[in-house]
Amino acid sequence: MRLKLVTPRFVFVTSAILLAAASRLFPHIPNFTPIAAMALFGGVYFSDKRLAFVIPLLAMVLSDVGLQFLTGAGYHSTMVYVYIGFVLTSITGLMVRSKVSILSVAAASVISSVLFFLLTNFGYWASNGFQAGAAGLGTTYVMGIPFFGPTLAGDLFFNGIMFGAFYFAQRRIPSLVKI
Repeated sequence: MRLKLVTPRFVFVTSAILLAAASRLFPHIPNFTPIAAMALFGGVYFSDKRLAFVIPLLAMVLSDVGLQFLTGAGYHSTMVYVYIGFVLTSITGLMVRSKVSILSVAAASVISSVLFFLLTNFGYWASNGFQAGAAGLGTTYVMGIPFFGPTLAGDLFFNGIMFGAFYFAQRRIPSLVKI
């Protein structure tokens, strides 16, 4: 028997991710975005592991295209590192899916923020570095520290909104609960 793809759960999870992606197009504090939340939420709640990557990645690409069109800032030299971090966050979501709790989601949020910080600052150094070698990489990480706070706060905030909304929606709409 083949599982039906378009279920209330699929629609809710996909809509939440697309709504989060669309929020990137509105003015916001730099680095206070739902990027990691989209990937983590998809990794946890899509039943099909392929969709856990495809839908959030598609939403990310669409929002990057929108950002490029609206602001000219959608495409940049460190995009590949952002997307690697995004995929790693989806993988983190797959690991959390069997034990979703406030603590596991908060821990996954922190892990995602740290991974994102390490990857994107490495990417910035690799493509635009201040100086070659370990000293240059260290300088890049130190200069990136002020951006880590909003990244962590955004990840925790948007994960709280997305996971919290889904938790409460499951209580009201039984068809959202995975069988």
